[in-house]
Amino acid sequence: MNSIVTRFAPSPTGYLHIGGARTALFNWLYARGEKAAGQGQFLLRIEDTDRARHNEAAVAAILDGLSWLGIDWDGEPISQFARAERHAEVARQLLSAGHAYRCWLTGEELDAARQHARENNTRFESPWRDHEGQTPDGPYAIRLKAPSSGDLRLPDQVQGEVRFSVAVLDDMVLLRSDGTPTYMLAVVVDDHDMAVTHIIRGDDHLINGARQMQLYDALGWTTPVFAHIPLIHGSDGAKLSKRHGALGVEAYRDLGYLPEGLSNYLLRLGWAHGDDEIIPVDNAKKWFDFSGINKSPARLDLDKLDYINAHYLRDLEPDRFIELATPFLQQAGLSITQEQNEQLLRAVPFLKERASNLADTATAAMFIMAAEPFDLTGKAAKPLKKEGALDTLKEVRDLLTQMSAWDETQLEEALQQHAEAKDVGFGQIGPPVRAALTGGNPSPSLGQVLYVLGRDVALARLDYQIS
Repeated sequence: MNSIVTRFAPSPTGYLHIGGARTALFNWLYARGEKAAGQGQFLLRIEDTDRARHNEAAVAAILDGLSWLGIDWDGEPISQFARAERHAEVARQLLSAGHAYRCWLTGEELDAARQHARENNTRFESPWRDHEGQTPDGPYAIRLKAPSSGDLRLPDQVQGEVRFSVAVLDDMVLLRSDGTPTYMLAVVVDDHDMAVTHIIRGDDHLINGARQMQLYDALGWTTPVFAHIPLIHGSDGAKLSKRHGALGVEAYRDLGYLPEGLSNYLLRLGWAHGDDEIIPVDNAKKWFDFSGINKSPARLDLDKLDYINAHYLRDLEPDRFIELATPFLQQAGLSITQEQNEQLLRAVPFLKERASNLADTATAAMFIMAAEPFDLTGKAAKPLKKEGALDTLKEVRDLLTQMSAWDETQLEEALQQHAEAKDVGFGQIGPPVRAALTGGNPSPSLGQVLYVLGRDVALARLDYQIS
């Protein structure tokens, strides 16, 4: 089979939108997957022809976002703006072949002609389309001479065959009167010259696909395979907007999501492989195909993102988990000593249970990171105000000094046996000890708290509350 070539072609006007990231992911998986037999290519093109809105920082953000997600591309990113002369050359080629014509309509004349077509429910056509005789001097646009009747059938791997009446496909401008190419022309020429075989993009480009087919036909070029995917909507079914939450990939990174988690979530956002929710990238490359793409819009579900991301957090090795969590602890104003780093490593099982993203670790780790010594107030202090609480702390402290092994299981068993020996419920011993050790912060079992804090810190915290 011929090599598969896909592309991602963002406009550099802002961050890498999660919808764009999903489009890039689908293109990347198809090019890197088994259907490409190891020969596929994924190309990157920056559609930077709108120089007024062009932003180099946005280009950098897009590249950084793709790299963070683990999406690599072949060769150097292509600048569409740098290829303007090639685009113009193709427009002149179409003109010479009789598939395009010069149009001298002014802006006002164009508006009036379009208004007349709307009022009469007819197809807009420039009076210069079949003009014969003398033509004016001065600048002119070049328009495609598109078919004026019939239907156009666009075969699509997701949508099926989509029909368009040519009444909605008027003669589009290819080259403006100032000599600059339009988006439609540039996209077709670039995709052809880049040998793109499959175009995977949002279904808001369906009408563009029809117009671009007309250009491919006029040029005698092979039309790529189209796959127009439904867009991402908010949880309420409305078009995705800022009110639904973060829209840029970098925002999810800053919120503490892992690239593996976000990538897996984006893959499942409109694509399925049976009932699989957790799909590692190697499996995604094997399984991804057009048949798994849903025909209805996907809905953003942050709870599902948390669920998927939590899975990848749990898979991290302890050292890697703390390494990735440390910046989020520091953002919360926490300075990490060497001793605390060791405590955090021991606490990793608990931290993973409490975290759906790395930012959650700041709250989950507060029983470790609380500034010492801490004075308990309010609700956190209530367990220590009960009758016999200080005696309980002293007894537990004496018990702990006799422990030969500082092991989570043995510590838990020692506390349980102490409660049995005193013939009291563990609920009478646990609360004051937990308050003294954690300052009222969320924490795991007491045995795990003691193990995580370590002998010296645990005894020091009990001593402070006793004194």
